[in-house]
Amino acid sequence: MKIFDGKHIKNIALLGAPKSGKTLLAEDMIFEAGITHRRGTVEGKSTVSDYHDIEHERENSIFATTMHTEWRDYKINIIDTPGFDDFVGEMMSSLRVADTCIMVVNAKHGVEVGTELIWNYIDRFSKPVIFAINQVDHPQANFEDALRGIKQRFGNAVTQMQYPVSQGEGFNEIIDLLKMTLYRFPPEGGKPEKLPIPANEKEKAERLHNELVEKAAENDEKLMELYFEKGTLDEDEMRQGLKTGMINREVFPVFCMSAKQNMGSGRMMSFIDNVAPSPQEAKPEITEDGKEVPFDTSKPTVLFVFKSHFEPNVGRLSFFKVISGEVNTATELINSQTGALERIPHLFIMDGKTRTPVDKLVAGDIGATIKLKGTYTNQTLHAKGHEITINPIEFPEPRIRTAVVAHSKGDEEKIGEVLHKIHQEDPTLLVKYSKELRQLIISGQGEMHLTVCKWYLDNVYQLHTDFITPRISYRETIHRPADAHYRHKKQSGGAGQFGEVYLKIEPYKEGMPDPTEFSIRGKEEIDLDWGGKLIFYNCIVGGVIDARFIPSILKGVMEKMEEGPITGSYVRDVRVIVYDGKMHPVDSNDISFKIAGMMAFKEAFMNAEPQLLEPMYDLEIVLPEEIMGEVMGDLQTRRSIIMGMDTKGNYQVIKVKTPLAELDRYSTTLRSLSQGRASFTQKMAEFAPVPYEIQKKLASKMQEAETV
Repeated sequence: MKIFDGKHIKNIALLGAPKSGKTLLAEDMIFEAGITHRRGTVEGKSTVSDYHDIEHERENSIFATTMHTEWRDYKINIIDTPGFDDFVGEMMSSLRVADTCIMVVNAKHGVEVGTELIWNYIDRFSKPVIFAINQVDHPQANFEDALRGIKQRFGNAVTQMQYPVSQGEGFNEIIDLLKMTLYRFPPEGGKPEKLPIPANEKEKAERLHNELVEKAAENDEKLMELYFEKGTLDEDEMRQGLKTGMINREVFPVFCMSAKQNMGSGRMMSFIDNVAPSPQEAKPEITEDGKEVPFDTSKPTVLFVFKSHFEPNVGRLSFFKVISGEVNTATELINSQTGALERIPHLFIMDGKTRTPVDKLVAGDIGATIKLKGTYTNQTLHAKGHEITINPIEFPEPRIRTAVVAHSKGDEEKIGEVLHKIHQEDPTLLVKYSKELRQLIISGQGEMHLTVCKWYLDNVYQLHTDFITPRISYRETIHRPADAHYRHKKQSGGAGQFGEVYLKIEPYKEGMPDPTEFSIRGKEEIDLDWGGKLIFYNCIVGGVIDARFIPSILKGVMEKMEEGPITGSYVRDVRVIVYDGKMHPVDSNDISFKIAGMMAFKEAFMNAEPQLLEPMYDLEIVLPEEIMGEVMGDLQTRRSIIMGMDTKGNYQVIKVKTPLAELDRYSTTLRSLSQGRASFTQKMAEFAPVPYEIQKKLASKMQEAETV
């Protein structure tokens, strides 16, 4: 296969809301370039990009898929991304390595919530954008409304390049405003006939062409001077101005097409070749320490692994972008995160599941390899002696969680191993065994995200599971001081057990002074693993308890704090003052004082107005104004506290604080309420007191469980 230099490589990501037509557009592009000899369909399960069994089953993209075309001496690397926000990890990793984003917009629906969400990610990466208004052949298509919506939402940088002469079922002609040519497509699509612009369209086309000339000129001072001098610009000069505008994100070109009918993709591909920035023209990568890394073939080799995926009978595929230098088979590189040596055994160009071997890839290109020993998504490989770490992708926090229960006890360890492997491939799926909850918890981006995970466990790994509602990580604390004492005495022949402890507990607050009513002989300040503190005072005088038993009392207190008296949850923010007790010269030992300390703490805790705390999450919900009533009504049933409201483009933003206990499957509820037009992010905020009635119910459940 031909090796392309960095100037002749273009990396694009196809992005857009679900059902906007990204996968069919990718089919058109690789078909037009001759990579395939027929166009696949989603319904026929024959597309190059959606090739996984689960994608065939669901008829939508789950994974980002890399492909390529060779078009007029340029190589275009294409990444087809999922449209659902549940798979944002696939989208963000693709955005990271793309140099231009193709935002596909449905001509029937225009700018959708999915479009808005994706735009936020594009903004974060500051990437050039081309808009492709697709499905202009749909009976309810409205190109003008879609274009108007794009301009209203994304501003004056939106630049019209084309318009359809007619739309709907009769769509077959496009007027191109850069070339000032009419393209007429045959009924089966494909290569169009190039014709002069008809007289009845001439005035409109010239007006829009002049607007395009002005837009191209305003991005370059020399072009602006030339424009004032000549009154116009030629096609090459316009391309130069448009490229500068794209790189600076001051021009977002808009094309129109029907991917289903294969009409319009070839013209956009020619524009990508001629105008879209190459890696060498795009913004350089940034290292963890803030240094720029230009795409330069002469520099030492650096690869950034943006995606990993396990394929049965193949193993783990690692997809990477060559950041600098070049890579050959047998190249040895260092993983900057682990320090391990990796040898590149094979190099491939990927077209869906088809692997085409190549001997070399250069800076700016995208490729894949297999069987890396310990390198995963978001990691950097670099040449020996050239230490560098590319700034990793910051993936969003999870929005939904579930507990995983194995059908077979013997599968529990295997399930943990497989989930860990899935996390290495997909960093947006978090896996953790909670010692506190005694459950294996996975957290993801939405219901579909978890459904796909379960599908893989059941169908690929043959590990059958149930996903159930996870327990809540409550915390327990107290409202007021309380005293208690406990005598542990046990005699069963021979040496017995004896220990008696008097203690006082108090609520702890940061910065509070030490107690003054006792003589302090020792103090330990313990930062608890689960948050908060324990302050433990030894105030024993007169030797009533030997100093060697004080650590045992502390151990007993700590054990009870790990399984609090109300619900068995962790206890936090208390201080314990041990001030009196008794011991026996023969029967006292460590276990006796550990039990006495534990039971005295439990009694004091229950007398100190115990308070259950629950985790509260900050939610930011983005939604259309017309469904705010339904969403707000649902939030009120979830004990939510409205923190504020804002606007973001054409959408409203609701900021609330909601208990985690009320968020089970909230992503599913929100999707149902909004017909998929709303989204949210969540982040742990704080622990807050549980209402008395709810605390009472939870305590009763704990007591019932203990008596069973």
